[in-house]
Amino acid sequence: MRRLILVLTGGMLLDGYILGIIGPVTGTMSADLGLTSLWEGLIAAAALLGIFVGSPLGGWATDKFGRKPMFLVDMGLFVLASGLQFFADSALHLFLIRLLMGIAIGGEYAIGFPLVAEFAPARLRGRLLALTVFAWYVGFMIAFLVGHLLLATTDLSWRVILGSSTLIAVPLFLARIGLPESPRWLWAHDRRAEALAIAQGYMENSSEVADVEHEDPCKGTFGTLFSRQYWRTTLFASGFWFCAVTPYFAIATFADSVLAKYGLSGGIAGGVGLSALSVAGVTLAILLIDRVGRRVLTVPPQWLCCVILAVIGLWAGAPPIAVLVLFFAFSFFTAIYGTLTSVYPGEVFATEIRGLGTGFSAAVSRIGAALGTFLLPWSMTNLGTTVSMLIAAAIAGIGAALSQWLAPETKGKNLTETSVGIT
Repeated sequence: MRRLILVLTGGMLLDGYILGIIGPVTGTMSADLGLTSLWEGLIAAAALLGIFVGSPLGGWATDKFGRKPMFLVDMGLFVLASGLQFFADSALHLFLIRLLMGIAIGGEYAIGFPLVAEFAPARLRGRLLALTVFAWYVGFMIAFLVGHLLLATTDLSWRVILGSSTLIAVPLFLARIGLPESPRWLWAHDRRAEALAIAQGYMENSSEVADVEHEDPCKGTFGTLFSRQYWRTTLFASGFWFCAVTPYFAIATFADSVLAKYGLSGGIAGGVGLSALSVAGVTLAILLIDRVGRRVLTVPPQWLCCVILAVIGLWAGAPPIAVLVLFFAFSFFTAIYGTLTSVYPGEVFATEIRGLGTGFSAAVSRIGAALGTFLLPWSMTNLGTTVSMLIAAAIAGIGAALSQWLAPETKGKNLTETSVGIT
C-alpha cells in the first residue's frame, strides 16, 4: 500500500509539476519560438484539452484492460512526452507535446484513483485518496520554484527546464513495474482465483478480502453511467467537480490584480504563497476526512465560498486588504472541498465503471477549468467585476445545492456499500 500510494502521489506531483513549470519559462519560450498570442493561448490550453480527451479514454481503457497495465502505460506516456520537450523546435511541436502530456494527466486521474480506492482499507481510504491533491499542489509549487530559480541562476534553455519533468517521470515508471492488479477488477472479470490470491496478500484484514467477493462479474458501458441506478451518481460526481474548479480558476484570475497591489503578482512570493494556502486547506481535509466524514467537508465549505464570492461581487469600493482577506479565505475553503474531488469518484462508482465514471467526471471538470480560465477576462471587461463574481458565486451555490442533495457519507464504509448508486 505504501508503494502504491508513493507512486500514485508521485504521479500527481508530476501532474502539478508539468502544469506549473511552463509558467516561469513562457516569456523566454515565446521570444525564442516567436510565438503569437494565439499560439501562446493554444499551448497553454493544450494540457486542458489533453485532460479532456485522456480522462474518459483512460477510464474506458482501465475498466476494459485492467488497472495494472494502464497504470504503467500512462506513466510511459509521461516519460515519452517529457523527453520530447528537450527537442521542441516549433509552436506546433510544443502544442502537440503538451497535448500528449495532458492526455497522460487525464489518464492518471481515471486510472490512479480507482486503483487506490480498490486497495485502500476503508478506515484510511479518504485520506489516502486526498493525499493525491496535496501532491498536486506540492508539485505545482516545486515547479514554480525550480523554474524561477533555474532561469535566475543558470543559462539552461527553456527546453531543458521543461524537460526536467523527465527526472520525475522515469523513476516513477520504474517504480510501477510489478505492482499487482486490482483484486476487485479481477473478480469483476471472473478471474476469482487471481483476485483472492492478491487480496489475501495485500488487503489489510479478512473483512476487506470478503468484501472483494461481493463484486458482481458484469461489464460496464458508457450508458451505465446514465442508467436508472447510476445517473444520480454521475450527476453528483461530475457536477460537484465542475462547480468546484470553475469558481477556483475564476477567482484565481481575478485575485492576480489584487495581489499586484502588494507586489506579489507574477513572482515567486505570489505563486508559492497562494499554493501554500491551498496546501493548508488540503492538509486540514486530509487530517479530518476519515474522522468527521465527507459531507461536512463538502457541503458547508461550498456554501461559505458562495457567500464569499457574493460579498466580493457586491461590496463595491471594498478596501484592497478586505478583498485580499476574502480571496485568501476562498482559497483556503475551496481547497478543503476541492480535495473531495479526488475521493468521491473512486468511492461512488461501481468497479465495472469506476475508471470510466472517474474519467467522465474529470473531463466535465476540465470544461469548468477552461471556462474559468478563458471566459473570465472577457466577463471582467464586458460585464464588470460585480457580475463576474456573482456568476462565480452562483456556480459555487449550484455545487453546494447539488452536494446538499446528493453527496453521500462514505466514511468507514466498504466499496460494496459506497458504490451501489446514490439514491
